[in-house]
Amino acid sequence: MVAIKQISLFVENKPGRMARVAKTLSDAGVNIRALTVAEAGDFGVIRMVVDSPEKGYQVLRESRFTVSETDVLAVEMKDIPGGLYEIMNVLGGNEINVDYAYAFVTTKAERAMLIIRVDDLEKAKVVLGGAGMKLATKEEIQNI
Repeated sequence: MVAIKQISLFVENKPGRMARVAKTLSDAGVNIRALTVAEAGDFGVIRMVVDSPEKGYQVLRESRFTVSETDVLAVEMKDIPGGLYEIMNVLGGNEINVDYAYAFVTTKAERAMLIIRVDDLEKAKVVLGGAGMKLATKEEIQNI
């Protein structure tokens, strides 16, 4: 089980900024797998998982975006009521704090995927695996 790379961007909260990010990645052939946007007044934080994080990071940086990479976990989640609870209960019961999370569902993969940033990545990997939960690899994210 391995962490995956998430790309985070700090951008002005203005019309056209998301389009510029999307165009930059599209022109480079980088596919966005999951995305969340958090607004903070005049600026926002875009967090995303892409099929080629190294390439995505590089093209965004070359396009003068304020970009960083973060290790996150992609946890397979049952696409039923209680699927999120099952994961959060394991983490909370083991004193692991979730800094943020976002999810996506894909019919191609026939599963839901929860992207989480936690305060103790290594412990989270152990307790989730011990509870029988599957963490997706970078390769699995690329092939969704």
